Amino acid sequence: MYAVIRAGGKQMRVSPGDVVDVELVAGDAGDEIELGEVLLVGGDKLQVGNPLVAGAKVLAKIEGDSAGPKIRIFKYKRRKRYRLTKGHRQHFTRVRIESIEV
Repeated sequence: MYAVIRAGGKQMRVSPGDVVDVELVAGDAGDEIELGEVLLVGGDKLQVGNPLVAGAKVLAKIEGDSAGPKIRIFKYKRRKRYRLTKGHRQHFTRVRIESIEV
C-alpha cells in the first residue's frame, strides 16, 4: 500500500517504513504526527481524492531535525562594484512512515 501526500507544499509518494524529509514540524524525536493531506491511496484499490481522500491519514514518527545542503547566492553587476554573497540552509524534519489509514 502507498499514498501520495502533500507536506510543506511538496507532494511525495510514501509507503509504511519509508523515511522522508518534510518541512520543519514542531515536535521532539519519537513523537507521533499525523499527515492529513492525502491526495491518493494506492494498493489493491486505487482511491483518488478530489482534492483529498476523505478519512485518509498517514501516521508518522519524528526521527529528528536536520538541515539540507548549503546554497550560495551570488549577485554581481559588472562595472558597478556591486557584489553580494548570501547563503541559505533549509531546515527539515526527518520522519518514518508508520502506517496508512483509510
